[in-house]
Amino acid sequence: MTDLLAHPEPPRTQLATEQEAREVAEAAREKDWQAPSFVRELFEGSFRLDLVHPYPEMSPADVERARPFMERLERFLRERVDSDRIDREGKIPADVLQGLRDIGAFGIKIPEEYGGLGLSQTGYTHAIGLVTSIDGNLTALLSAAQSIGVPTPLKLFGTPEQKRKYLPRLARGAVSAFALTEANVGSDPAAMSTTAVLSSDGSHYVLNGEKLWCTNGTIAELMVVMARTGPKKITAFIVEADWPGVEVVQRLHFMGLRAIENGIIRFTDVKVPVENVLWGEGKGLKLALITLNTGRLTLPASAVAASKRCLEIARRWSAERVQWGQPIGKHDAIAQKIGRMAAEVFAMEAVADLASLMADQGRTDIRLEAALAKMWNTEIGWRIVDDTLQIKGGRGFETADSLRSRGERPDPVERMMRDFRINLIFEGSSEIMRLFIAREAVDTHLKLAGDLIDPKAPLARKIRAALRSGAYYAFWYPKLWLGWSPMPRYGEFGALAGHLRYVDRSSRRLARSLFHCMIRFGPKLEKRQAVLGRLVEIGAELLAITAACSRALAMVRKDPSNQGPVELADVFARQARRRVEDRFAAVFDNDDVATYAVAQQVLRNEHTWLEQGMVRLG
Repeated sequence: MTDLLAHPEPPRTQLATEQEAREVAEAAREKDWQAPSFVRELFEGSFRLDLVHPYPEMSPADVERARPFMERLERFLRERVDSDRIDREGKIPADVLQGLRDIGAFGIKIPEEYGGLGLSQTGYTHAIGLVTSIDGNLTALLSAAQSIGVPTPLKLFGTPEQKRKYLPRLARGAVSAFALTEANVGSDPAAMSTTAVLSSDGSHYVLNGEKLWCTNGTIAELMVVMARTGPKKITAFIVEADWPGVEVVQRLHFMGLRAIENGIIRFTDVKVPVENVLWGEGKGLKLALITLNTGRLTLPASAVAASKRCLEIARRWSAERVQWGQPIGKHDAIAQKIGRMAAEVFAMEAVADLASLMADQGRTDIRLEAALAKMWNTEIGWRIVDDTLQIKGGRGFETADSLRSRGERPDPVERMMRDFRINLIFEGSSEIMRLFIAREAVDTHLKLAGDLIDPKAPLARKIRAALRSGAYYAFWYPKLWLGWSPMPRYGEFGALAGHLRYVDRSSRRLARSLFHCMIRFGPKLEKRQAVLGRLVEIGAELLAITAACSRALAMVRKDPSNQGPVELADVFARQARRRVEDRFAAVFDNDDVATYAVAQQVLRNEHTWLEQGMVRLG
C-alpha cells in the first residue's frame, strides 16, 4: 500500500480513435521529397540504377579519420569485454562503461568542434558492427545514446546554444536516452498521455507523465522526452535526469540483452526551461521520424555483424563435425543452409552499407532505403541465427558457460538468439515498417487521386482530382508495359546482367500491381495489410538484388582475380527472384480474407475449445 502511495498510477487518458491516430501520424510525415529516392522510384515503375550505381565508397579522408578509433575499439572489445559475464550478471561493468568513454565511443558522430570524433554515418555503422560482433548489450547502449538519443536530434535540430551546452558533455560520455513509448503508446503516438504545459510567465514547461521501455533511461544523464503540448501537438524536450521530479521507477528485464539499462521513467511537475525545446513546439513526432531515417541504420549493420558471426560458427562446426562418415557440411541439408547463409550475408552487407553511404553522400532521400534495410536485414538475420542454432544442434541450445564447463568451444549461439530477436521490434517493428513503406509507396497516387477516394472531399475537388489523375495515368500506365531495348541492357554486369534486367522488369510489374490493388480495393486498401506487405517485400528483394550486384561488380573491378562476390551475388539473386515471384503470385491469389475471418472468430472467443487440455492460469 505504501508503495502505491509513493508511486501513484499516472492518470489514464482515453485512447485515440482510428481517425485521430491517422491524423497525428499523417501530420508528422515528411510530405516533401527534396531529393530522389531509389526505392520510391522503384515503386513507381522506374529503375533508377544511377542512384545506387556505381556502388558508393567511403572517401579516403573518412577512412583515415575512422582508422585510429576502429583500431582502439577492436582492441578494447577483444581485451576488455567479457560478454558471457555481462549476460550472466545482467550488468555492464563500470570499467567497461568508462573504457568506452575513454576511447570516445559515445561521441562517434559528434563533430570534432564539440569534442567528438566526427566520423561519418558509415564509419559509425561499421563501428557498431564491430561492437555487435562481441556483445549486443553494448550495441543497445551506444545506439540508444547516439542513433536516437540526444546527439543526433541535437545535431539536426538544436540551436547553436543547445549544441554548445550539451554536445561536448555527450562527447565525453554522458549517456543519453529517448523517451517516447508509454503503456498505450507504441507505434501510435496519438494516445500519448505525457503532457508539458507552458507556465504562466512563459519561462518553462511543466512536464508530467510516465515513459515505458526507455533504453538507457536507468543510467542516462540526458534524454529526449516527447510530450503533448496541445490537442494534436507533440513536442520534443531535452531533459536532465537529475532535475527534481525525474524518477527512475523501475529497471525492466528481458528475454535477451539482459544488461540493457531499460526502465520506466516518471516525470512529476518537472520544470523544463523553454530553451530546452528541440526544433519547436509541435514538431516532436516529425523530429523523431527524421532522426530515425539515419537512426534505423544501426540495426541493419548490427544484423550484418551478428550474421557474420553466425556464418563463422556454422562454417567451422560444419567442417569439423563428422556424422555418417563425413563432415555435416557435406550433407546437402546443411550445405543448402550454409550456401544461402553466405549469399545472404553478402547481400545484407551490400544493403546496409549502401544505405549508410547514401546517407553520407546526401544526394538522395533515404527514408525508404533505411526502412527497407532495417526490415529486411533484421528478418533475414533472424533466419540466419535460427539456422545456425539448427546446424549446431544441442550445442547451439546449450549456453556458452555450460559448453565451456565441459571443455567445448563456447559459441554463444543461445545468447545470440535471445539478443537478436528484439531487432525485429526495435525502432519500428517489421509490421509497422511495412505500413510505413507502403504509405510512402502510394504517396504519388494519393496526391493525384486521393480526393477521389476521400469521402469528405467536396465534388469540386473530386472533379479536379479526376482530371489531374486521368492526364497522368494516360501516360504513366502504358509506359509500365514497355521495356524493350535494341540491345541487352546492363552488359557491364556480365554474368549478373540478367538479374538487373529482372529488377528493371519487376519494378514496372510492381508499380502495375500496386496500381491494380488501388483500383480493386479502393479506400479499403489500407486495411489489406497482408497485400501491402507482399508488395513491400518485393521492393525489399529488388533493392537487395540491386545492391548485391552493384557491390559485387565494384569488388571485382578492384580485384578481378576474386570472383567470389559475383558467385555470392548470383546465388542470392537467384533465390531472391524466386521469393519475388511467390509474392507476386500471392498479391491477388491468397487466403487473406478467410484467415482474417478466423482471426476475428478467435477474438470473439468462438474457438476457445482449442485451448482445452492445458493448466488454466489466473
